[in-house]
Amino acid sequence: MKKILFLLCLSVALMSCGKSEKKSEKVLYIFNWSDYMPQEILDDFYKETGIKVIVDNYASNEEMYAKISSGSLGYDIVFPSADYQEIMINQKMLHKLDKSKIPNIKNLNKNIIDKIEYDKNLDYTIPYAIGATGIAVNKEHVKNYKKSYEIFENSNYKGYMTLLDDGREVITSALLYNGFDGRSTKKEELEKAKDSISKWKKNIVKFDSESFGKGLATGEFWVVQGYYENIVAQLDESNRDNFEFFIPEKGGTMYIDSMVILNSSKNTENAYKFINFILRPEVYAKVVDFFEIPSVNTEAEKLRKTKSPYSIEDLQKTSLLRDLGSALEVHNGLWSQIKSEE
Repeated sequence: MKKILFLLCLSVALMSCGKSEKKSEKVLYIFNWSDYMPQEILDDFYKETGIKVIVDNYASNEEMYAKISSGSLGYDIVFPSADYQEIMINQKMLHKLDKSKIPNIKNLNKNIIDKIEYDKNLDYTIPYAIGATGIAVNKEHVKNYKKSYEIFENSNYKGYMTLLDDGREVITSALLYNGFDGRSTKKEELEKAKDSISKWKKNIVKFDSESFGKGLATGEFWVVQGYYENIVAQLDESNRDNFEFFIPEKGGTMYIDSMVILNSSKNTENAYKFINFILRPEVYAKVVDFFEIPSVNTEAEKLRKTKSPYSIEDLQKTSLLRDLGSALEVHNGLWSQIKSEE
């Protein structure tokens, strides 16, 4: 998830998680994206179980992975996106799940489980949140637009558009937009993707993964590539109708962020209790209502009070960002070229 990014990475625990905390049977250490879980849920879990949840936050998968792989072993549960789930499974960093301890797994949507080809039986990962990378438009300023990345080629909006500062997202979208595999390393296909991005780059203000939601809300930006949950958090109820968020016809990507238990977990039983608690329909309904995203939980969908701007069915036409393997170096090199060119 990929992935909710804000300017500040809020931390509510010590950076060296667990080092100064006395060992307790009533504690659980979580490493999660910033603002990625309603505090109400953590409070309710504590009231019901007496287990205190200590949370550290990260702003990217790379940050999370670097800390875990460098020896920060105090955490029990982390929330990686699909590509890093795959990496962590292959590197044997994750605890193999005893699903008898997660009876609420029965509530997960089968269509989402089918997307998780790298962990078909959910032996290591439990989906927490899904979403799409899309495009948001200020309809007061932008008229008669196609629901396509072609919008970034329109010079009428030059200086009022942004793309994510994320090579995986931008390059994958450009490859898909041109009809290619999002993980391609073929020179001619990457060149066409680069040509498209160069056209887009001429019209954008900047590559931005932090302020696109706020910028759209204030009128600084009219068209942004980003995540609905970041955008809607910045909009007033009174003017939401002035904006549209859509998944592009070609080039749409999706993320699946999952709950995983680390092999190094010292509080594994508490981790199981927490994951099963999250999958309880009335609890998970609070998650989707908070973020207004599609529900991975079929029973929670019946209880939710908000509506997502896109459905799980809409996500079927998107491409899940997976581990690139050896192709990552090629894509990173291309991204460096794109960023450095005037």
